[in-house]
Amino acid sequence: MNLDLTALADEHLAAARAAPHGRSAHRVLHDGVLRQSVIALTAGTALDEHLAPQASSLQVLTGRVRLTSPGRTHELSAGELLEMPKERHGLTAVEDSVVLLTAVND
Repeated sequence: MNLDLTALADEHLAAARAAPHGRSAHRVLHDGVLRQSVIALTAGTALDEHLAPQASSLQVLTGRVRLTSPGRTHELSAGELLEMPKERHGLTAVEDSVVLLTAVND
C-alpha cells in the first residue's frame, strides 16, 4: 500500500473543520494486530479520557496537541512522536491538528 499522509491529513482536517464536533478520523491500516489511524481535530476539540492499547504511539503530522494523563502533560508539535502512556489519558488539539495513532493489540 502506498499512502500520501500529507494529502490524507489535509483531507481529514478539512472534514474536521466542516464537522459540528470538530473531528474526522480514518483507519489507514488494519493488518492483524497492527492498526494505524489518522485523526484530525480542530483547535479546542478533545478526545475524552480513555485507555490506550497495550502498545501505541502518537505522531503529530500537523499542528499542536496536548496529551494529559494523571500527573503529566505532554505538548507535542508537528514531527514529534510519543509512546502513549499505559494509563488513562486524554488528547486536546491546541491548534487545528492531525495525528497518526499507531497501535498494536494482542
